[in-house]
Parts: sequence; structure tokens; C-alpha cells
Amino acid sequence: MKILITGSCGHIGSYIVSNIHKIRGIKELILVDNLSSSQPYSLNNINKKIKNNFYLLDVSKLGSLRKFKKVDVIIHCASFTNAQSSFEQKNNMYKNNLNCMRNVINYCKKNKTKLIHISSTSIYGRNASLIREGDKAFIKPISPYARIKLIEEKMLSENNNKLNYITFRLGTIAGVSKGIRFHTAINKFCFQAALNQKIEVYRTALNQYRPYLSLKDAFKVFKFCLEKNYFKNIPINVLSGNFTVKDIIKKISKYKNNIKIRYIDVKIMNKINYMIDNSKLNSLGIKIHSNLEKEIKETLSLLK
Repeated sequence: MKILITGSCGHIGSYIVSNIHKIRGIKELILVDNLSSSQPYSLNNINKKIKNNFYLLDVSKLGSLRKFKKVDVIIHCASFTNAQSSFEQKNNMYKNNLNCMRNVINYCKKNKTKLIHISSTSIYGRNASLIREGDKAFIKPISPYARIKLIEEKMLSENNNKLNYITFRLGTIAGVSKGIRFHTAINKFCFQAALNQKIEVYRTALNQYRPYLSLKDAFKVFKFCLEKNYFKNIPINVLSGNFTVKDIIKKISKYKNNIKIRYIDVKIMNKINYMIDNSKLNSLGIKIHSNLEKEIKETLSLLK
């Protein structure tokens, strides 16, 4: 199997690359990144049994993927991902992310390449005790980033008869990778705590539930998809668990003493409280139950 990974040096992409040898049947890797917000550390120590080549490319540019032949699956990780900064960078994010998606879709259609599309549970934006994939009434993205993810899903559904794909709506990512980012909630809190800074919490968010996902669990889902050839043209919620910010801070405090909090008011702040259902994922037999405390401990250890 020949796999192309866009955004291969980013937070998720680099974790996939570092662990790709754990997925059966992969013979060749094509790694693509423009390095606009990452470094090529993930290219080190790739299993030598897997042929791999790195290309410094901007996937948002028309024809950027044209040179690649006989790719079986694209794992599309290339995008601007910071939800908070998406308010200030809205136009750039729309242009970049949607052009990337358009080029990936066109490549997959032309070459009969399957696609793993990464979406986000942030497309949900209404109060609910438990949201399932088909609960369209609860789809109300708040940030430009989340709106873009929803547009990407619509782009795929419009090409439903011309593509084989799977959309994974990921919870907020936590954990260590070679391309680690610190703008997602848990990683950001760990970063601030490690530097003895006050943890910045949105004022209304302390007791709000949100879905979180460890990198280890995310990888299990990608592994399942590739090994089982699971491309059903549907969205699937993926999360390790639903937690409040208060829960997360309590977990961090087990490994870091004297944590202080600073409450902030920001544009993205809202009173939305929801939990995500992952029964569809569980029905596939995928066991994802990684301990987020372990991810927190590893992140804090990295920052010592």
C-alpha cells in the first residue's frame, strides 16, 4: 500500500509518520509539508523497511500533487488548525484550507485514491447531553476553523459518488509528537503550567464539557481504517472522553503543584456545553480508551 500524508510534519501527521510501521501492509510513504509552521523532525527514524520520500510542497497550490502516481490512500492533515486565531486569520484560513481540500479531492477523483479526511467535533455548537453524527440540529460551528471543516465535509458529500473516503470528527487533540503544537487546550495548559504561568481559561468554560482525544487513540483509528480498508463515505466521531476544563486542570495538578488560573474573556467564548457520542466508533470494535493523564504526564515531562 502506498500512502501520501499531507501535513506530515504537523502535530497529527508527525505522530502517524513516527508510528507508521505499526500499520500492516504499508510499503511506501510520500510525505508532503510546506513547513510553514513545523520542522521536519518527523522524518527521522522512519522504519527502513518502508520506502519514503519527503517533498517540500504547498498543497494549496493548484497541481501540487500532480507528480504523484499510484497512491492508494491520502491522509489529509495539511491545514491551518488554530481555532482561536482563525478569527484574525479568517480569510487566509478559508483560502488555504479550502484550496488544500479542493486539490486533494480532485487528485483522489482523478486517480481513484481513497481519502482519510480529518474533521473536528468543533462543528457542533449547541447545548446537548450527547451528540451523534446524524444529529444535524446540533451542527452549528462557531469559529471560522470549524465552519471550514463543515464546508470540507459538504465538499466531500457533493462528490459522494466519485470518491471513497472516511471523515473522522476528532476531539481536541492532546499528546506528544515530533510536530507537537501548544494551541490546543490540554497541551496549552500543560505548557503554561510547566513554565509556572497562570493557566488561561475562558471564563464560561470551566464547567463546560468538551470532547478530547489522545494522539494514541487517533492513531488507532487511522490504523483500523487502513488495515480494514474502511472507507464508507460517512463521518465518525472520535474521542477518548468528554471532560470539563475543571477535570483537565485537576488531572494536570496531579503532576504539577501550585497551579494558578487566570480567567479571560475572548471572542470565541460561549456558553455551549455538550458531550459527543462515539458509539458508532465503538460498534466497529475499535478500543480507544487511552488515559489522558498519561498524555498530560508525557507532555509535562517533555517541557521539564
